[in-house]
Amino acid sequence: MAKQEKLIGEQRREALLSWLKTSDAPITGTELANKAGVSRQVIVQDISLLKAKNEPIIATSQGYLLMQTQPETPMYERIIPCVHTPEQTEDELNTMVDAGVTVKNVIVEHPVYGDLEALVMVKDRHDVKNFLARISSTNAPLLSVLTEGVHLHTISSDTEEKLDVCELHLKQKGYIFE
Repeated sequence: MAKQEKLIGEQRREALLSWLKTSDAPITGTELANKAGVSRQVIVQDISLLKAKNEPIIATSQGYLLMQTQPETPMYERIIPCVHTPEQTEDELNTMVDAGVTVKNVIVEHPVYGDLEALVMVKDRHDVKNFLARISSTNAPLLSVLTEGVHLHTISSDTEEKLDVCELHLKQKGYIFE
């Protein structure tokens, strides 16, 4: 994206909301910064100000996303307990998205901080590939390394059957923690 004329304060925050509202996919802080003609740090600060005004913006591993109003079709969710090695992460995530579910988050229980939750928001193999590339490029450890591979995922789908299939496939591969 070409760098644009620098937007100022409230005008920039209104533009950020507009860009997020019209995007079907997450937008990175760098992309938003380029569009607004400011630094990524300014975008981070703007997002914080917008969140403080109760704008439903979430930060995912792929960028910022504005939570839309309720979908027309009902969504079903389930929290599933998983365990695997870091090397099995790609197979675990692909198994879930191949069943037609979205992996919303990962949750681990830390002995000091309690539950630590991070948004994952992957719905297909392309998202999985990008998520893992980001983990790799930043050398960021997976949260599950804090708990010897034990973690929870919140999964969602438009049918309960897809959640059942997902859980069955994970169990068959030995990824369900029992």
